[in-house]
Amino acid sequence: MNGHREVLQIFGITEITSANTEWFFNPNAYVIIAESVESGKIVGGARIHIVGGTQPLPIEDAIGKMDPHIYKLVEEHGKKGSGELCGLWNAREVAGMGISTMLTRAAIALAIQLNLSTLFVICAERTYQNIFKDQGFEIIPSLGDHGAFYYPKSDMVAVALIINDLRTLPNATNADRIKIMDMKNNPNQRKTEDGPKDEFDVNYNLLVKQS
Repeated sequence: MNGHREVLQIFGITEITSANTEWFFNPNAYVIIAESVESGKIVGGARIHIVGGTQPLPIEDAIGKMDPHIYKLVEEHGKKGSGELCGLWNAREVAGMGISTMLTRAAIALAIQLNLSTLFVICAERTYQNIFKDQGFEIIPSLGDHGAFYYPKSDMVAVALIINDLRTLPNATNADRIKIMDMKNNPNQRKTEDGPKDEFDVNYNLLVKQS
């Protein structure tokens, strides 16, 4: 949590809807962390929030006042199982390694494991092009200005996105679809990831313990 806040502060962002602590007590919030084996330090993270928990989805809080249609959209998708990928971050010392892309794939695989049918996200335009587009997210043109909003600051543009079919991921690249489905089918595994800078080993532990 502190690492996420530090990254936001670098860009002058002091308020963002997914960066509060209410989700600590939300039974429908699932957390993924990336931890360095050598140092034991948490170097990245992401969360999945499922519709119907103790709080609205962060995307509802983020853009609801600008476009209240988000509430009805979340309600409709929630009937078939929906949620949001939020709180995605990585530490500066691992920037450029592809950690955020790996966390995104892991989060989508987790959402499939949780039997969700659709998944929302709100992110910067650049993040959409660099990460989320290849994973199968598409812009929701019915919201805002063709999916775009000035958020979290008046000089920043964010886009509202959705994966409409987590079962088949029709808009993901073939390579990303294969990797996500492999994580879904084998949630606990060790594999070599080919990051932008170098290859490195990752131990994935994504199996949700049933209560």
